[in-house]
This record gives sequence, C-alpha cells and structure tokens, in this order.
Amino acid sequence: MYTKEQTKALQQSGIRFLEEAGKPLPSSSVESLRDVLRFHEYRYYVMNDPLLADAEYDRLYKMLEKAEAADSSIVTPDSPTQRVSKGLIKDFPKVQHLVPMLSLDNSYNAEDLIDFDRKARELSGAQEIAYCVEPKFDGASISLIYENDMLYRGATRGDGVVGDDITTNIRQIRSVPLSAKFSRYGIQQIEIRGEVLMNKNHFKAYNDALEEQGLPRLANPRNAAAGSLRIKDPKEVSRRNLEAFLYHVSDVTLLPGHRQPEQLLTHSGTLQMLWELGFRSPEKEKKVLKGIQAVVDYCLVFEKQRDDLSYEIDGMVIKVNQLEMQEQMGMTTHHPRWAIAYKFKARQATSRLKAVEFQVGRTGAVTPVAKIEPVTVGGVTVGSISVHNEDYIKDKDLLIGDTILIERSGDVIPQVVKSFPELRTGGEKMIAFPRNCPVCGYPLEKPEGEAVWRCNNSNNCEAQIVERIIHFTSKDAMDIRGFGEAIVKKFYALGYLKDIPGIYRLPFDKIRSLEGFGEKSITNLQAAIEASKQQPLHRLMYALGIRYIGETTAKVLANAVHHLLDFTSFSLEQLQELEDVGPKVAGSVYQFFHNDQNIQLLKELEAIGLQFKNLKKDLHAAGNLSGQTFLFTGTLVQLKRSEAEALVEQHGGKLLSGVSSKLNYLVAGEDAGSKLEKAKKIATIKVISEKEFLKMTGTDSLSS
Repeated sequence: MYTKEQTKALQQSGIRFLEEAGKPLPSSSVESLRDVLRFHEYRYYVMNDPLLADAEYDRLYKMLEKAEAADSSIVTPDSPTQRVSKGLIKDFPKVQHLVPMLSLDNSYNAEDLIDFDRKARELSGAQEIAYCVEPKFDGASISLIYENDMLYRGATRGDGVVGDDITTNIRQIRSVPLSAKFSRYGIQQIEIRGEVLMNKNHFKAYNDALEEQGLPRLANPRNAAAGSLRIKDPKEVSRRNLEAFLYHVSDVTLLPGHRQPEQLLTHSGTLQMLWELGFRSPEKEKKVLKGIQAVVDYCLVFEKQRDDLSYEIDGMVIKVNQLEMQEQMGMTTHHPRWAIAYKFKARQATSRLKAVEFQVGRTGAVTPVAKIEPVTVGGVTVGSISVHNEDYIKDKDLLIGDTILIERSGDVIPQVVKSFPELRTGGEKMIAFPRNCPVCGYPLEKPEGEAVWRCNNSNNCEAQIVERIIHFTSKDAMDIRGFGEAIVKKFYALGYLKDIPGIYRLPFDKIRSLEGFGEKSITNLQAAIEASKQQPLHRLMYALGIRYIGETTAKVLANAVHHLLDFTSFSLEQLQELEDVGPKVAGSVYQFFHNDQNIQLLKELEAIGLQFKNLKKDLHAAGNLSGQTFLFTGTLVQLKRSEAEALVEQHGGKLLSGVSSKLNYLVAGEDAGSKLEKAKKIATIKVISEKEFLKMTGTDSLSS
C-alpha cells in the first residue's frame, strides 16, 4: 500500500509529532497526524511489522484525541479515534446482501480436484484453466460494503441472502480500513467478502484470561471470532484483537463515465487491489497456477506448512482466475461452479488405549482419563485424553487395549473420535467404572438426570480436600499470592497442610528448611495469608467451593446476610427468593449450611480471624436506599457504571442483574436498550434518569 518514499515520509512525520507531544496541535496538522496513525495501524494490524512502540502510538493517538475534543468540527468519520463507539448496541438489524453469499463445494483429494477441473473446462470450453489458489480461513464470514470510499456497512453471512448488520463491531477491527480510495479505480460502491478470525497467539491469551476468571475456555479460534462479532459492547469487541482477511469482490458499481479497471478482470487482480488499498487480503499467500496438477501439488505443499501460520486454516480455495470465465460458468443454488474448497485432512492420529484412570475433582465429580500411547497430533504430543463419563465410554465403544482414532483441531483439547473394533485381538478388557471413590473408597452416586458419578464424602476425601484448598487460595477466591497448586500439593504431601484452616497454621519453621523457600518468599507468603483474612465476605463465600456458586452468585448470597452463619437459619424457600438463586443453587447452599462438619469448619475459620461479617450491609443498612433494588442500563454521563453501583451499596440499596418484578428502579442512561423496554411493561418498576438517581443518593451536585 505504501511506497518506500511514503513510508519514510510518514515515519519522519511520526517522529516530529512525538517530539512535539505536549504542545497544542495546529488544526492544519490534524489530517497529517491521522495519516500517520493510519499508516502505523496498517503496519501493526495488516503487515504485522510495527514501526512504533505501543506507548509511542498511544501518545500520538492521545494527541489526536485531544485536538478533536477541543474542536469537534474537525472530527471525520474515518478518523482513527472514531472506531470505538460509545454505549451498547441495541440490536443487530437484518440486511440483505447485494449478492447472495453461497457456500463452496468441497473436495478431499486429488481425484475430486481433477474432476472439478474437467467440469470447469467443459463449461468454459477452455483446454487449460488458470486458477488462483489461496488459504481457506477458518473464521466467521463477513460482507463489507464501501460507498464513496467510506465503510458503509458490515454484515454477517446469515442465511446467505440476509445477514445481521454488525457495522459497529466491524469498525473495531483495525485491519479493516474505515475508508479506502476505491475511487482511484473508478469504483463508487463495492461489496467485499472476507473472514474474521482470531490468530493463535491472541486466542491463547484470551483463553488464558478466561481460565484465570474461572470461566470455561473457548473451543477454537473460529468460535471465538464468530461469538465476538455479536457482542453488544463494541469496546469488548475491540479488546479481543480480531483480524479480518478480505478475499472476494462480489459486486461493483463504477463511477459515472468510468470503465472497468484492469484489476477487475481477474480474481488475483482484485486481491492485489485490496492489498494496495490497505486491506489484509491473501495477496502474499495466493498463487496463480495453470493446470490442475500444479494446483494439487501446491495444496499438498501448503498443507504441510499450515502449522507455521499464525492463524488457523482448514484447507485451500481454488478459483477460476478470469472473472469473465467465472461469469460464463455461473453457479448452482448452493455453490459457484467456478470455485471449490480443498479440505485438509483433520489432524488425526491412531494410538492404543492402555489404561483409564479416575480423577476426583473439588466437588466430588469423578472423571475418567484415558492413558494412551503417546502420539503427536497437530504438533502436540498427547498421552492423556479425558473420556468424560461412563455414558461417553459406552457411546464410543471403548475397551482397554483398543486401537483408537484421536483428533485435535487448533487449540481444542484432543478428543477420541472412535475405536476400531475390527482390530481387536480378544485380549481387550472392559473399562470398569468404579462404584466407590478411587481415592477414599466412599460409595459413588449418580443423581437422576446427570451423567457424572460423584463422591459425596467431601470432608474426608483427600482428592477433594486438596482441590478445595487450591480453589480457596486462588486469585478469584482468597487471592493468596504465591500459594499455587504445586505448593498446596507439596505441603499436603509433606503433612504440613491437611485442610483449609491449616493454611493459617502452616509450620514455617519446617518450611524454611525446604529447598526453594528463602526468607523473602516465606515472608511474602506469610503476609499474603494474613492479608486474606480481610477479604470481603463474597470472596470467602466463593472460596468455600460450594457447588454451583460462582463469583456473581457469591456476591448475591453475601449481600443477603449480616453474618455468614445467618445462612444456617435460611429455608429453601427463602434462598430461592434471592435474585438469580434457583432450586439447584438453593439446594446446594442449604445442604452446605446444614452439614455439621461444614459448620465446624466455618467456626474454625471465624476463630482464626477471617471476615464473616458483611461490612457493607452493616454499614449501610440504614441508608436512604435501604430495601430498594436498582439496575442500570445504557450509558451514564456523570458516573462510571461501577461508581453508580457502588453508590447504591453505600446507601443501603441492592443491585440486581436483570429486569424482574423484584426490581424497584431502573436507571436509564443514553442509548438504553432492551432492559428499558422490558421494564416499561412491569408496572411496579420506576424508570428514572441518572440525574434523578443522583438526587436520591444526595449527590446531585455531581450533575451541575
């Protein structure tokens, strides 16, 4: 997109702007600064070759932001500051594609490609065809429309004819230009097809962050990308580091008096045009080849290189390169006749199932784990695979000694595809699912309607005790820094730690003699343990590891009592009256607080000095919002959402997570959406503005 001369000039301009950071930016320099920022976005998000440090880019961005804030008349729709919109998206309207987005016919071997070529030559009358071959990206399909050089609309594939308008979310993807000089090619309007994806590194980082929050990991980058496009908070979409490859021009309207440009004569020409305009097209990955045998050879070579790419692909796409020939060949109602997808072999391998071990988790769930002969699948050596539960083992017809087929795609945990009964020798053995806990020997139970066998000897099962201690010390629970899984298991094995209260009675005189435990690390661990005693009640509630209790539910429960042991007097009905507490959660909480051993544990922890009181409730019970429930929707002007929610709690009110008959006040900010519409239908809910809310809290001076 940028020549060497342009690159040099823009780099120098960026350096000058950085040197002048802190000084007022003349209005005559604003567009020049925008050009510099667009250039560096292109280098980072399209070329993956940044020429600025992140901090330097941020300084330039802040300069532009400040200049535009001082004079709103200079803001342009394609300014780098205008990507992230304010407020939440209300909904995703349905829009019709200019040209239907058809599927591709699939091929799985050389014979399929040779047959495709035969049909293509028959339809076109050509003796030999030039094909454009490019990667088949494994992401979420999108369609973009540009009008008069500006991004006009972005949409999902939908049913191929009608998709969802996701323009606001598309604007958050920095490899998608907000404007592009299509007019250089005489183009007034253009519809482009592409794929949104999350590269392998960003996907791993995102999954790691989910795991830290105690949330389930996403299955693969494709699911991550597709789900991200329908998030209603554009800022969250921006944080997910999505990328977009644009690989097909589906419709063009030329400016009056202009002829079709040379780039629109071939598919490879359209990819080059998109690349020159700043799009991430497969210009560098594509290859134009004559004859189908060259195509087959290239597909086989590329398949071997797929793991070296920074993103997931699941095959190659072969397209007739001449667009006039494409038009002549036409399409069926399902797929174009001028293109085909060559699907790579799934990343599979065979192995032998040697044994099955049964692991016991924190809540007593018993999970069978297959031990297999180590085999490399998708670049990873696999020696263990979860086989989930007894029903799964039966469905897959698994026996000890079986030859099995396993599959791994992207970052997905390996799965057993099937066994090969025809290869059995007669020496295979049934997998005997235990009826007693493999750790403590307690009889296992499987509640009706559940697939998991469970050990209910929670207070005497060593596996559960260790897992509960690990959970108790974790970041989102009591957050005892330096007390990770490996240390918990080590101290337990040495006999220094036998239960949760034991965390607060560790024999540090003995620990000092252990290798790797210097005075500094011991001092830090002691301080972290002591600090955990002051964690608020909702963290303790979550740390106890009660089944079905996540972080959000823990807050709801903690806010319902003055003291943790108040739950001993709650009935099942009273528990179910709490917001977001259904029969399962209520039953689990009721059982926990009516178990003598659990009560003994809690009394022990209170005696040690952990925080059992709801300080917020005690402090604000008499506040002027006492007994009232609140929910916020839309964008607040005077307060951040977190500040507004804190005000509710400070004045004795209670926060709800959704609109229901239990809600007293809905505070509606700008761009309020479905919650407002739902609240209007419930007569008992009073809808108020942010200003009215501030007046209720006695802090209305903030609005002046």
